[in-house]
Amino acid sequence: MKLSRILLVAMSILFLAACSEKTYEPRAVNPETDVCQICNMSITHVDYAAQTVLKNGDPIVFDDLGCLMDYILQNGEGDIGASYIRATNSSDWLNIKEAVYVYSKDYWTPMNYGVLAFSSQDEAEKYMNEEPGELLQYDDLLTLNWGVHEHE
Repeated sequence: MKLSRILLVAMSILFLAACSEKTYEPRAVNPETDVCQICNMSITHVDYAAQTVLKNGDPIVFDDLGCLMDYILQNGEGDIGASYIRATNSSDWLNIKEAVYVYSKDYWTPMNYGVLAFSSQDEAEKYMNEEPGELLQYDDLLTLNWGVHEHE
């Protein structure tokens, strides 16, 4: 009787572990082989790279946040497990829904979309003290006019 209870508890723990929420982690971007899914440009500026990990585990890489948002707007978020963007002030990957953004048409990014990502509002505001811009959240990215900007 005692052995059957132990087996039942062990099986329950294994069942719950198997049913736990799946995690989707970013992978390293290889500038020699990775190509942006949207614009087909090589990802030579890894510090501006973005990526999506589909629910089936397949990664998709982008050379600019604007290309990632173009993918999301074209395909929806149904098949996406998680999406990430490189932080402006570090080499950390940030979940795009948790990051804070600063936009200026004068910021340089690989496709000139001009949106930079930060891990916190404090970091974004510090950046804007030196380089003025507009503070944005993820929901703002869904309605932003993502036109490519010409730099003067």
